[in-house]
Amino acid sequence: MDETLSVRGLRFSILGGARSGLAAARLLKSKGVDVFLSDSAPAERMREAARALEAIGVQAEFGVNSRRVLEADTIVVSPGVPSDAPLLKDARARGIGVVSELEVASWFCAAPIVAITGTNGKTTTTTLAGRMFSDARVPSAVAGNIGTAFCDVVPALGPDGVAVVEVSSFQLDDVRSFRPAVAVILNITPDHLDRYHHSFAEYIAAKERVFRNQGAGDVLIYNADDEVTRTAVERDAPAGVELLPFSTRSLPDRGAGVRAGMLTVALRGAVHDVIRAEEISIPGEHNLANAMAATLSAAVMGVPPASIRATLRNFKGVEHRLEFVRELGGIAYVNDSKATNVDSVWYALRSFARPLVVLMGGRDKGNDYGRLLEPVREHVRAIVAIGESAAKVRAAFAGVVHVEEAASMAEAVRAARRLARPGDTVLLSPACASFDWFDNYEHRGNVFKELVTALAPET
Repeated sequence: MDETLSVRGLRFSILGGARSGLAAARLLKSKGVDVFLSDSAPAERMREAARALEAIGVQAEFGVNSRRVLEADTIVVSPGVPSDAPLLKDARARGIGVVSELEVASWFCAAPIVAITGTNGKTTTTTLAGRMFSDARVPSAVAGNIGTAFCDVVPALGPDGVAVVEVSSFQLDDVRSFRPAVAVILNITPDHLDRYHHSFAEYIAAKERVFRNQGAGDVLIYNADDEVTRTAVERDAPAGVELLPFSTRSLPDRGAGVRAGMLTVALRGAVHDVIRAEEISIPGEHNLANAMAATLSAAVMGVPPASIRATLRNFKGVEHRLEFVRELGGIAYVNDSKATNVDSVWYALRSFARPLVVLMGGRDKGNDYGRLLEPVREHVRAIVAIGESAAKVRAAFAGVVHVEEAASMAEAVRAARRLARPGDTVLLSPACASFDWFDNYEHRGNVFKELVTALAPET
């Protein structure tokens, strides 16, 4: 939908000058909008952003969010800014619209949108779906929470293309008319509850915004094995939307599932056996579910089964998600730094047949480690507890497996190597945010990989 005529000449304030804020500023400025950007980060940290904004004629302030933000018709809010921030409450009280960068991008996106959300698996599924379109020579772009801001890819996409967008609950908090042609919900488990007043119901409602504006002709793909997701979809999906469930336990009448060991798609009167589940290149039952979701996304947009099959055989996964680093002395090292919640770690632990030494901890988000007790007993030889939550991790698993604390990532890698035996896997799967020791989960994963790569053979 192109809203150029309706936004030209309006005043927009952008709250947040990171990736999505800058992208929104660029796109809106190109549409003839008066744009002002505000970021509370110190000016010395925002020099690069300031230069980029100056180059396109956008005024900005740093180190403060002043009342000038309210001198606007609409405020574009970055995902990191809570929807109930005082400045945004004031804006709404004054009748000023508040929207996300995701919403803004959708106004100008000529291509149909495939929007993928879920507590876990978003990045893998989005990347895999994007690869399916790319391998099939469909003009496409992968964007959103995955790294590239949606606003930055919109200008290059025409109606014959596809926008594959990873969508977080934070990005969905302030959508208004966002309507994907294909919406995907992988799962919904408790996460980020501090953002949602410690209410799981509020978090579920945030995820549901991915399909709230859908209607006739749109498709909603969802995980039938996840009770919360299934209930939400079957209760709240708009009338006229085509519902396509997927299941690793059976084959639905419509959707994707398993039949005689084959990932099979039942879609619009035709049934296709796509690939043997064991041939899918990324391991684990959770990745089988991710593969089904991506397969359905591509199939409903016309990608043929043979092309999907080839992608599933060759896709190597994404960085920082069960990423093999190296093997040394018979010990494999795997980077799963993107596992920032308990559910992600639960899936990771169940993906390995080899005994594990797990590096776990960081900035805790109110984790309940009880869910991990069973897979830890079954799969884990030892845990190295790291970060601010090291003591909590130690207390959670004391008496279950051997637990040691480490005061740095370097110390943790050395301890894991000492605790592991030939045939084991050392797995960084933190279950926590990274902001205690690192800038983000990518930084944490890269440091882990650098330390592992630098390990010398034992003599």
